[in-house]
Amino acid sequence: MSSVRRAPSLTDRHTAELRRMILTGELSPGEVVVEPRLAEHFASSKTPVREALKRLADEGLISVLPKKGYLVRPMTPHDLAEVLDMRMLLEPHAAAEAARRAEGAAVERLRDHLQRQDDVGEDDGPLGRTQQARHFHAEIARASRNSRLEASLQRCFEEMVRAHHVLPELREHLELPDEMREHEEILTAIAQGRPGQAETAMREHLRTIHGSISARMAESSSLWRQ
Repeated sequence: MSSVRRAPSLTDRHTAELRRMILTGELSPGEVVVEPRLAEHFASSKTPVREALKRLADEGLISVLPKKGYLVRPMTPHDLAEVLDMRMLLEPHAAAEAARRAEGAAVERLRDHLQRQDDVGEDDGPLGRTQQARHFHAEIARASRNSRLEASLQRCFEEMVRAHHVLPELREHLELPDEMREHEEILTAIAQGRPGQAETAMREHLRTIHGSISARMAESSSLWRQ
């Protein structure tokens, strides 16, 4: 029996749009949002807005201010350190699994994302590269064929995109030549079906990212010690 994909509800659409606004900094860290104003913005009733805000609170993007509204949570150096720790714990394994399991179509999608990242023009700038790098890493997580691993990493990637938007000084590593070279090494290992090489390449790539932004973060955990 074929499954029928459910059309996004109003709550789904509001959740997606509010998440986008938070991740891109359109709703700034520390900003207070309230249901009536958002309902007016969306030309919607309060109920789907309220449900969307509850979902985003569950995701940790906003926090409840009793009788006042919702606060867009700040992105602190500690938050960034936690996100990178999670990536170091999960993403090398995802790369290894992708090398074991990825089919030709997945490899072609990775090549396409890498080419798009390389093709980003000056007008798009670092934020354009951020989006393409996110797609590349998300495709690796998808290719691991572990839905829980993919979902956990997706949250990490969203937080990294948000960090690049609200903390512009973090964008420097996206301009480094190591970024593309290391992505190419990861892709080569996955395409050749070499799990150990893919895991090592991803680990080294994450170390490069960590090293380029470590001065802006809280004290690093033992994961990053050689």
